[in-house]
Amino acid sequence: MTAMISIPTLDSAAMPAYRAAPAGTPRAAIVVIQEIFGVNAGIRRKCDTLAEAGYLAIAPDLFWRIETGIELDADVAPEMERALALMGRFDQDQAIADIEATIRHARDGGSAKVGAVGYCLGGRLAFMAAARTDVDATVGYYAVGVDGLLGEKRAIARPLMLHIAGDDGFVDGDAQAAMHAGLDDHPKVTLHDYPDEDHGFATEFGKRRSDAAARLADERTAAFFAEHLG
Repeated sequence: MTAMISIPTLDSAAMPAYRAAPAGTPRAAIVVIQEIFGVNAGIRRKCDTLAEAGYLAIAPDLFWRIETGIELDADVAPEMERALALMGRFDQDQAIADIEATIRHARDGGSAKVGAVGYCLGGRLAFMAAARTDVDATVGYYAVGVDGLLGEKRAIARPLMLHIAGDDGFVDGDAQAAMHAGLDDHPKVTLHDYPDEDHGFATEFGKRRSDAAARLADERTAAFFAEHLG
């Protein structure tokens, strides 16, 4: 069952979110963290797939403080430009607070364990959430700018998995090398590399998707959540 819901934020406001629930009792809850394109059809499909696997999936509309209901297509040039402009106005620290509110909402609703999975911007926020919240297990796909966040790695106390696109147009080789140098020996962090794959390879729709790599990454994610969330 799917629905748009409202989540109480830490500053006593109300944030819209997409919710997909399984047919029976959820195994756990997973917060799905958007790309720079909003809670679009691809992010909603990610939620639906998690619900089909037995999880309660919630995708908060993290752009709501700028504008609610943003849905953009990476394959449409003006929409990509708008997404990049929105990113320039986006408060990432505030977004972590909104993600924390979503985690609390899931726990208050009866989910003993809560995970998170994010893509692109959401992958970066997934790393930040792993360091700054009590989320139980976290996955980031082609996270941007993690090399600049490595100072927070000591705060990561629960399992984190990152999928790295080897030919990422937004995360160059030096940044990827820094991620490996900083995180390979971290007992809670697992890195997976996808040689020759570009940013966005696991998107649900559009030209960026690379089927074989997307399936492999999603299989690893499913196994990771089954192990750490149940």
